[in-house]
Amino acid sequence: MDLIAETIAAIRPLDEVAMSAARAHQDRLTKPRGALGVLEELSVRLAGLAGACPPPMPEPAAVAVFAADHGVHAQGVTPWPQEVTGQMVQNFLAGGAVVNAFARQTGAEVRVVDVGMKTDLPAADGLVIRKTAHGTADMTREPAMTADQVRAAVEAGITTARELVAAGYRCLITGDMGIANTTASAALIALFTGRAPEDVTGHGTGIDERTHAHKIKIVRSAMDRARAELDGAAAADPLAVLAQVGGFEHAAIAGFILGAAAERVPVVLDGVIAGAAALAAVALAPDVRDSCVAGHRSAEPGHAAALRHLELRPLIDLDLRLGEGTGALLALPLVQSAVRVLHDVATFDSAGVADKA
Repeated sequence: MDLIAETIAAIRPLDEVAMSAARAHQDRLTKPRGALGVLEELSVRLAGLAGACPPPMPEPAAVAVFAADHGVHAQGVTPWPQEVTGQMVQNFLAGGAVVNAFARQTGAEVRVVDVGMKTDLPAADGLVIRKTAHGTADMTREPAMTADQVRAAVEAGITTARELVAAGYRCLITGDMGIANTTASAALIALFTGRAPEDVTGHGTGIDERTHAHKIKIVRSAMDRARAELDGAAAADPLAVLAQVGGFEHAAIAGFILGAAAERVPVVLDGVIAGAAALAAVALAPDVRDSCVAGHRSAEPGHAAALRHLELRPLIDLDLRLGEGTGALLALPLVQSAVRVLHDVATFDSAGVADKA
């Protein structure tokens, strides 16, 4: 059995017994029933994921920033030069990016995984090199990845998740870096959800209206080419959809999500790139959705569409559109607090507090 099939086979539904125990325990805690709203629902789901009540604390946490470049950059969808991908990765490794600042604040570890950058960086602490190729092909002209490449990138994500869990991390966080990756994300989201390109294509790094209109045309062009080659196979073969219009980081994040689910560890999703990848992961294994926590809702319209399709409720909504894992890191304390309640809050009986009649 290959690594992808093996990982999917290990993904199981939530444990209903543990979830029932978590609901009952929440109702005995010294607070009005349901008073913690979404956090109560999250604690119950994490108990089901772990198969225990209370579930293990989702700490320590690690964010994996998957970095790759995109051939569609040649179509002028962003004013940022492609070299910025490698330059930002060096910034991550030096500890100078927003993801590093937020990770220090939340106590999370940052790992950068090169799954397809044009730049070749030397070995460095915090850098994992799992390069599939030096960037994808231009998705408007041909498939972004070959069948072998997309599988290799998914496997890189699975391996990264497995290694982090083996190292003791109990909460995984998605991160990304890749100039032009919101263009590929829009195409993926449109194909997986059936939405029109103009509904899911945003302004990315802050492009002007003229570039935005051009970007929509590029997404539509890539989708038209991809649909002709997929010949209706989108629902049947999520890997083929990824190969047609995705990026190496999308494929790796999809594998990362699959790997987390197989290990029964929660994975906090960041923004639109993670949302696009999650659509692919859930299409491959529907039960993987139960391990996903939507950290935030991005300002990118495609992210809202992806979350609706996945039926995931974001924990925060701050109009963020940075990527890197920043929104998911901001949500990490909320995820941990949801579980902390089950561990630390007294029950009415233990605290000697009268329950309501």
